[in-house]
Amino acid sequence: MTSPITPADRFVRGKGARKRAPRSAHGAWIPSVDRPDPVAVLERQGRDRLPELLPVRYGRMVSSPFAFLRGGAAVMAADLAAAPHTGLTVQLCGDAHLLNFGLYTSPESALLFDVTDFDETFPGPFEWDVKRLAASVAVAARDNGHPEAKVARAAREAVTGYRIAMRRLARLGELDAWCTRVDAERLLPVVRSAHRHPHHHVEDSLGRARRRTSLRAFGKLTETVDGRRRIIHDPPLLERAGTSDMASLRKIFSDYRSTLSEERQLLLDRYRFVDAARKVVGVGSVGLRCFIVLLAGRDAGDPLFLQVKEARQSVLEAHLPSGPYVHPGHRVVAGQRLLQAGGDIFLGWMSGPQGRAYYWRQLRDTKGSTDVAGMGPDELSAYARLCGTVLARAHARSGDRIAIAGYLGGADTFDHAVAEFALAYADQTVTDHKILTNAVEAGVVRAAPEI
Repeated sequence: MTSPITPADRFVRGKGARKRAPRSAHGAWIPSVDRPDPVAVLERQGRDRLPELLPVRYGRMVSSPFAFLRGGAAVMAADLAAAPHTGLTVQLCGDAHLLNFGLYTSPESALLFDVTDFDETFPGPFEWDVKRLAASVAVAARDNGHPEAKVARAAREAVTGYRIAMRRLARLGELDAWCTRVDAERLLPVVRSAHRHPHHHVEDSLGRARRRTSLRAFGKLTETVDGRRRIIHDPPLLERAGTSDMASLRKIFSDYRSTLSEERQLLLDRYRFVDAARKVVGVGSVGLRCFIVLLAGRDAGDPLFLQVKEARQSVLEAHLPSGPYVHPGHRVVAGQRLLQAGGDIFLGWMSGPQGRAYYWRQLRDTKGSTDVAGMGPDELSAYARLCGTVLARAHARSGDRIAIAGYLGGADTFDHAVAEFALAYADQTVTDHKILTNAVEAGVVRAAPEI
């Protein structure tokens, strides 16, 4: 009879991964000789996107190195895959930059701080998410004009937050580790600890999140036309769905409904379909087919907005073994359910016209990321540490948290190495951003003014 694997065994297994990928080795960033041109990577991504929206995507990406990093998840995925990794697998966010952490309401109406984007989620080495987070911190800090020592400290704080949280989670029982979450009220004390002055950026973010209700979105996104409420027309970012799109959305609504649990199907049946529109979202997602659907519940004053977004292959899939889900929408939904502490009750997926994969979710009643661009060095360091903390919580659900804790260890070797990587990759991001800017100026790609 085989003896059960003990926590001590799992911890030793994690330490053993240091032979495959020493912690100090994470600090190296040397572009491979055959590193693909970043613009070519972006162009390949755009081949099957809506061509009229690609200039919007490039227009947003050329605005700053941080904007380029946000839209360049595919570029960084290829870079991470070119280096040795630990083999300690978790469900990755896949795009864990600073602005993909934020506030949202749980099904119980609690305001939580967590990972908020899952388009690229896929199983892979835990450190890939940590490196993307740290690199985004370094790029954001430099964009903000912080001194280089403060840039390095902020990147390191993100990793330290991750390591300390993972080691704490390794000591918890399975259910306690699974149910851990970060309430929004913990955001202010954590950031205030950086120094004595009020942190208006975080306080404002909490205030906006609490005010961003469904009725507020209803007032912002709709207007009355011929006595009926309709989604506003604000091209190219928000355009009413045409006749064919409207018919398709009504048709696939029932397919989406079938992926919900029985009690949630019953709840959804209490709403009626009112209107739909195409919406441009994010930076990296621009060009993907995305719609918002307006439903009405008890009466016209009881709205529910759902987002219907095209799901494609994750940028990580070309570099990792096959995942458990064939349908890209199912992959996104399963990843979000696994990673988030308080899941969306309306998450579902289905296939639409031409076999395209989609997933459905709430257009969040409450969602927001903090104004990173306005943060000073101390505030950004504290915020980065909090993001690292919630990333560890998300990873602990799917990966072996005890093995990862064993790999990370009690010393700050991993923290310093990944911070060193982050600074070097921030340099690379500036170079890649310049390559895109040159391509726009040469007419190789077209960029619309940022909107």
